[in-house]
Amino acid sequence: MTLDPWLLAKLVCPLTRRPLRYDETAQELISDAAGLAYPIRDGVPVLLADKARRLA
Repeated sequence: MTLDPWLLAKLVCPLTRRPLRYDETAQELISDAAGLAYPIRDGVPVLLADKARRLA
């Protein structure tokens, strides 16, 4: 499943307000600034910090 480029251009990290990058393999939106990976479930980005995975 791919993420609509228009939607990706509009989404930002809720903590840093910086752009996100899409990891298609892991189905996550990555916030390099916050060090978090937000999951995409059933095609819907879950932009909640408590649901995000910390990047190593």
